[in-house]
Order: sequence, then structure tokens, then C-alpha cells
Amino acid sequence: MTVDLDTCKQLPKIALHDHLDGGLRPTTIIEEAAAVGHELPTTDAEELGRWFFQAADSGSLVRYLETFAHTVAVMQTAASLRRVAREFVEDQAADGVIHAEARWAPEQHLAGGLSLTEAIEAVRDGLAEGVAAAADAGHQINATQLLTAMRHVPNPTTEIAELAVAYRHDSVAGFDIAGAEDGFPPSRFAASFDYLRRNNFEFTIHAGEAYGVDSIWEAVQVCGASRIGHGVRLVEDIAADGTLGDFAQYVLNRQILLEVSPSSNLQTGIAAVMTDHPFGRLADLGFNVSINCDNRLMSATTMSREYALLSEAFDYDLDDLAEFTLNAAAGAFLPYAERVELCERVATGFAAISG
Repeated sequence: MTVDLDTCKQLPKIALHDHLDGGLRPTTIIEEAAAVGHELPTTDAEELGRWFFQAADSGSLVRYLETFAHTVAVMQTAASLRRVAREFVEDQAADGVIHAEARWAPEQHLAGGLSLTEAIEAVRDGLAEGVAAAADAGHQINATQLLTAMRHVPNPTTEIAELAVAYRHDSVAGFDIAGAEDGFPPSRFAASFDYLRRNNFEFTIHAGEAYGVDSIWEAVQVCGASRIGHGVRLVEDIAADGTLGDFAQYVLNRQILLEVSPSSNLQTGIAAVMTDHPFGRLADLGFNVSINCDNRLMSATTMSREYALLSEAFDYDLDDLAEFTLNAAAGAFLPYAERVELCERVATGFAAISG
């Protein structure tokens, strides 16, 4: 029996793959843009929300990424970063999310004069404010940040990886690389990933979103990722009859977590309709899949909506959704004891809904 949107809103959810600069409220963009003199396509909140969705809904990752020029432009001060981070947590909590990892690239937020550390600390403070505000509203949520390096920079360095480790006990839970995938393989940041492994630090890698299996292979076998951002093009290593290629079999054997973002993946061209999205096939074959939004603004979505869309497309019931949520909880970048507690919260929450 499928699960409707209203029920999905009540479920405890885990958001592992959600970009801070891809989830702003349209009203926030308008207000912050006015403060800094940044020109927007429109200053009507509803129209602006539609513009972001339509501009991102092109089937091209490159065009999709262009929409971020407007959100990043209004996130260049400590106050704006705090606000966006606070609202990120508040919005997730209101949607039933109990753990959220906000990923973002500090190097993109220095135009207003902030240092990298000032930017990181502003987001840290905003996340804490959001957790407190959510608690006041009756929602218990944990929120951390993942520091992201932009994969298209001419000369990759280990600077962001080093900062991630430096703030590992101060809200930063992991590291990532993001941006245009085709032409910018994960191995360009091999030194960063080596540094992170030597310092026992968690990281995920965007791979298999706009480029194929080779990108995922590098992320896993060259760089050592324990989670993959998207990873949906792994289906290119799976034959029509379900026979797995050697690499797909390896990912399945290791149960490497795939951070799948269904609506976003449709926008960047993985399939035309949700029923053709690889999520269903990967889940049927036993891959470790989780449900995510990627960019709530650009996809006009929420975690609850993603749950409902997948339930409708693949006839998932509460037990199925619970499994995908537990996958995410078990793969969260948290200490083991906290992950166990998170899994218990998920199980208890789903049990309460199912009766």
C-alpha cells in the first residue's frame, strides 16, 4: 500500500544529501538580494520559486548549476550565512527530518570579505540556532555541516579538507566535492582524500550523477569514499537481465551507501519520469539506497515529497520507506552510538505511524 504525502510528513526522516545553497526560502533570497543590491529574475516570491524550478528543470547538470549564482550571491556575510543555516534546520525539522547534514562550499562565500573560518563558524552558529528554534517548536533535530570543495578549480588543494578536520568536533561531520562532474574526476582531489583517511575523517563524493560508472569507480576505488552522492549511473554496470558487472557487484557487496535524490536526478537527465528512475531497480537488487532532496529550492521539493513520489512510483509501503530511512540513519556521519540512537528513533517513529 502506497504512502501519501500527509503520512510521509509524519515520518522521521534523515537528510544526508542537501545543499545549503540549494534550499533557501524565496522570501529570504529576495530580502537578502535587496540588502546587497543583487538583481533577481523577479522579486515576487512565488514567481521566483517557479523560476528556480524551471531554470533547473533542463535535463542538464551544467544548466542546473547556473541557478546557484543567485543563491550564493546572497550568502556572502556572516549574518546571511547564519540566517540560511538557521532556516535550513527549521524547514527540515518542520518537514519531519530528525537528522540533517548541510553541505556547502566555503570557498564560494568569501566575496563579502569573510575568511574561510569565519564562514564555517557562521554556518555552525546558524545550525545551532536552528536546532534551538526547532526544539522550541517541538521538533528534535540534529544538524551538522559537510564542507565541500569545488571540483572544477584549476589547481585542487587540501585546504578545505584540512579545515573539515580542524572543525571535526565543532559541527563539521564530513567532506565532499561537488560541481560539474564531467571532465573533473574525483581523482583530482586524491591528496585531499588521502589526508582525510590518514586523519580518520568521513567523506562522501558526488559521482554518477552526470557522468558514468568510471566516475563512481574512481570515487570508491581510487579515493575511498564510504558514501556516494547520487551514484544512479551505477545502473550502467547492470545488464538488462539484472546481471551485475564486477564493479556494481563490489558496491553491492560492500553496501556502499548511495545518496539518491530522485527529483533532482530527473532534472539532470537520468530518466524522463519517476517510474523509470534507477532507484527502483537498485533497491530491488539490494543496493544500499537512501532518499534525499539535493536542492529543495531548485527541485521545488521536500523530503516528504520525495518519499511520497517514490512510494507512488514503485508501490513502496511504510516498511519499504522505513528500510530506506534506516539505510540513511546507519550511514550518517555520526559516532556509532549516535547512529544507533538515530536508528532507534527511526524505528520507533515508523512503528508509531504504522500502528
